[in-house]
Amino acid sequence: MTPADADAASWYLDEELSWLAFNERVIEEATDPANPLLERVKFAAIAASNLDEFFAVRVAQLRELTRPGHKRRENVPHARANERLQAVSQRTHQQVALLYEILQQDLLPRLEAEGIRFFTPEALPPAYAQAVEAHFLQQIQPVLTPMAVDASRPFPLLANKRLNLAVMLRRQGLGAEPVFAVVQVPPGLPRTITLRSDPDVDDFILLEDVIQRYLHTLFAGYDVLSSAPFRITRKADLSVDESGAEDLLEAIQAELKKRRKGEPVRLEIAAAMSPELEAFLLDALEVEPRDIYRVSGPLDPTFLMSFSAIAGYEDLRFDELKPVLPSAFGGVSSIFEAIARQDILVHHPYESFESVLHFIREAAEDPGVLAIKQTLYRVSGSSPVVAALARAAEMGKQVTVLVELKARFDEENNIAWAKRLEEAGCHVIYGLVGLKTHCKVTLVVRREGGTIKRYMHFGTGNYNDQTARVYTDVGLFTANDEMGADASHSFNHLSGYAEVPHYQQLALAPERLRETLLDLVHEEVRRHTPSQPGYIRLQMNALTDMVLINALYAASQAGVRIDLLIRGICALRPGVPGLSEHIRVFSMVGRFLEHCRIFHFRHGGEERYYISSADWRRRNMDHRVELLVPILQPDIRERLRALLDTQFADTVKMRELTPDGTYVRRQAESGAEGWHAQARFLALPRHASERAPKRVERRQLVVPWTPPVDLSAPEFSPTLED
Repeated sequence: MTPADADAASWYLDEELSWLAFNERVIEEATDPANPLLERVKFAAIAASNLDEFFAVRVAQLRELTRPGHKRRENVPHARANERLQAVSQRTHQQVALLYEILQQDLLPRLEAEGIRFFTPEALPPAYAQAVEAHFLQQIQPVLTPMAVDASRPFPLLANKRLNLAVMLRRQGLGAEPVFAVVQVPPGLPRTITLRSDPDVDDFILLEDVIQRYLHTLFAGYDVLSSAPFRITRKADLSVDESGAEDLLEAIQAELKKRRKGEPVRLEIAAAMSPELEAFLLDALEVEPRDIYRVSGPLDPTFLMSFSAIAGYEDLRFDELKPVLPSAFGGVSSIFEAIARQDILVHHPYESFESVLHFIREAAEDPGVLAIKQTLYRVSGSSPVVAALARAAEMGKQVTVLVELKARFDEENNIAWAKRLEEAGCHVIYGLVGLKTHCKVTLVVRREGGTIKRYMHFGTGNYNDQTARVYTDVGLFTANDEMGADASHSFNHLSGYAEVPHYQQLALAPERLRETLLDLVHEEVRRHTPSQPGYIRLQMNALTDMVLINALYAASQAGVRIDLLIRGICALRPGVPGLSEHIRVFSMVGRFLEHCRIFHFRHGGEERYYISSADWRRRNMDHRVELLVPILQPDIRERLRALLDTQFADTVKMRELTPDGTYVRRQAESGAEGWHAQARFLALPRHASERAPKRVERRQLVVPWTPPVDLSAPEFSPTLED
């Protein structure tokens, strides 16, 4: 079978619908009674935040495809954009309704039963009402600016994803026609106002509810006929003409200003909004009826995220995460000594990100270090990585940092860090024209006696100390000479005009990554025999590249078994007879966001493992700078095998993708205890540290551990039967 077949369009699942299916799995976690209540509330807030980004980026892009003359997206063949947009609209309306049903009928009542209550203005007890009025007059009213909308005062430009109140008024005593106004809910004020907080109860009221209660104080001489909150989501994708930009930094800064004026792609309104106010907003914002989302509950429930950390409710949260440091870093005077002995794999968040920070900090202070080169895609708001790099420059090291200015929604943050690094004396590269630098690599060049030694860290995740506590990622520390030479070549290529070099160990996108992956898949087919069956096992965030999907289809048709752990979007349709019957696709959604990219090929028994910064998406292969890193050390290959075994055996948080695009939660056998991969990883460091000799620090990790299943058996598959 080839893509030229007439039914080729049915081979692929729709990307947007696949994304929405992922968010539905997040919403499922908000309903799972096995999760503590405040964690369930957090999942609901995450799902709402995900939808914000989905509309601002994906729906906005899909709307572009519906415009006459716009080029059809290449990786969704034969798709009609209007039909796809309609399908997405229907699915998102259903998803939003489900999310609010869970909030209003399940989560908020459960919070109230635990002592966390949200009052509406109508339900305020007299004792609270007086205090709320005083708070409004003293702390809120001075900040508010009512904005009339009429012939001389046009509808204001309202900020993206900010709350507002639409108001319909009538001049008192004149019988005049109604007029309209808008009041912005100030973003600088807390969304929730604490009414009472003591050991027994925590009472709150939302800021927009307080403003709505006292709107009449803002419009003297007018009667407030009706009012209701609303919120606009605008197109947020940047459209930078990089080829014509003389200064990429200035071009992106100018485009960021345009983002605030992006066209509306979603209008959220309160269920109680009157038809007159709805018509007023429809006309003013020029949105279509399908872009309106009428919700029964508080708009923008992402504010509930902060309640996951509310004091005094520890029993309603997951146990505190206590990452450990790998034992390989123990008993040495320098982190470079540890890496020189052996390659070291770290698995976050179970193992501390502090090892990465310590690597950069020690490099900054070590007198033998001559240069540090690093890529930065996303960092935290108070990044210790940036502080260490700035310190290194101040200490006289040669520091080169490639800061990706086009990291979506982190552009302003990265611009600020880039300027700080430049001020500290670092050489800063502002990304590359036409490409995003998405690879995660740190290269340290150190003089040791009369020789020069290179030390590296390669990661699947960002150099962000905050997300490293909630994203699962792996990283490799190595002093391998060939990888060191490759890393140096890659930085020279990124910072200068050097031709694409020949790499000994690494593979980079956009030059050779797709070709390397295709070679690996084709080689698995070539080596496949009845006595030594081919096997491919991949973990990544998304799979949409049609060329690579077709290669996996061909491998399946040749009899190669393929197991995929794809957290989010998957365009590959598994289990189709004659096409993909040997392919299974799973997704795991749990406490931590699965973010690893790990690729395993049986390779005729030689067992090849790779880690990467790249998902198998067209943008990663063609429009980003990415790295594929081979795992050469046998004990680390064994550890990655055990890591994948543990995950694929999960029967608690794992869902399997069916040919029709739906996901079914995997169940343990009747009477068998569920296998929870993330819980196993969490328990392992504690168990290892409890058994550790007294002379070893309790925070150290003993690896590898015994895998739950045996990959060496030809009949291996990630099911409970194995």
